Amino acid sequence: MKARISLVVLSLVLSLLIGLTLHRGAGGGKAAGEGPRRPLIGLSMDTLEVERWLHDRDLFVARAKELGADVLVVSANGNDTRQIRDCEALISNKIDALVIIPHDGAAMAKGVALAHEAGIPVLAYDRLILNCDLDLYLTFDNVRVGELQAGYLVDKLKGRKARIVRLMGSKTDNNAFLFKQGQDNILNPAIAAGDIEIVHEDWCDGWRPENAKKAVNAAITKAGRNIDAVLCSSDILSGGAIQVLLEEGLAGKVLVTGQDADLTSCQRIVEGTQAMTIYKPIKNLAHAAAELAVRLARRQVVVAKEELANGRINVPSIYLPVHVVDKDTMESTVIADGFHKREAIYQH
Repeated sequence: MKARISLVVLSLVLSLLIGLTLHRGAGGGKAAGEGPRRPLIGLSMDTLEVERWLHDRDLFVARAKELGADVLVVSANGNDTRQIRDCEALISNKIDALVIIPHDGAAMAKGVALAHEAGIPVLAYDRLILNCDLDLYLTFDNVRVGELQAGYLVDKLKGRKARIVRLMGSKTDNNAFLFKQGQDNILNPAIAAGDIEIVHEDWCDGWRPENAKKAVNAAITKAGRNIDAVLCSSDILSGGAIQVLLEEGLAGKVLVTGQDADLTSCQRIVEGTQAMTIYKPIKNLAHAAAELAVRLARRQVVVAKEELANGRINVPSIYLPVHVVDKDTMESTVIADGFHKREAIYQH
């Protein structure tokens, strides 16, 4: 029995410590008798292995500190079981609010339930959490993302019967379905008019570039090299697609879309191998999320004008706008906002 108790205690200690990073504001938390404790926010992230999410983390933490809050950051590296354990560890550290960027929107309903059992409000960051009584959802207009991606191609391919390959995202991410919905809003009328033909399409598990490569290879095997565009829902997928196009001698001849305005995608745009990406002003999202999380932590009123059904409730939601980035708008978007430096994009 003694050995069993020791193992339980060790497991609990590890669950609280592994992967847990504390970002304290100047001066740290309040000691007893020094006045109100600084709000403590838990940030449970799907992954930090993708460039975009590093930006989100740093901006969120910095803004929370400015508002007088501390942040505990954990990353699950795309593992649902680990992300649930991360939430348990954050809750054990007596956080005042929980912000979740879910790997799997369905699996993380358990994280929301655990937080609510402890009386902790939950904000879903950029990805919806399904089938739970989520408190708040903050995101960009993801249907609009898909509309802008597809609209860009339809506009550029006018005047010919265009053959398109479509690479959709991970089915575990509800946003992937919203991107597809937006794309369908634009593509379906063009398909009905005979202007667009989807010669191949596939979902890319985990948003992994190797799955994008497989899908484009399958498209070429199935439909041949006569492809006008690859409609990719993210820059990660466009990177995989362009690798295949380079191998086939088609890079720069086939229009490729993306999303997230990753540095490598912006470099590909100015080089000519990628046509466009969608810029989500991450600073706006991260700062808004930090501000909302602090309000939730302090139990202050939050007003959300929109709602989005998650399978259980209509979740109070806040949407932020997005922007198209191509060669013509690079300067006025990502460079003007300081998201990437000009010399990094143009590599000189």
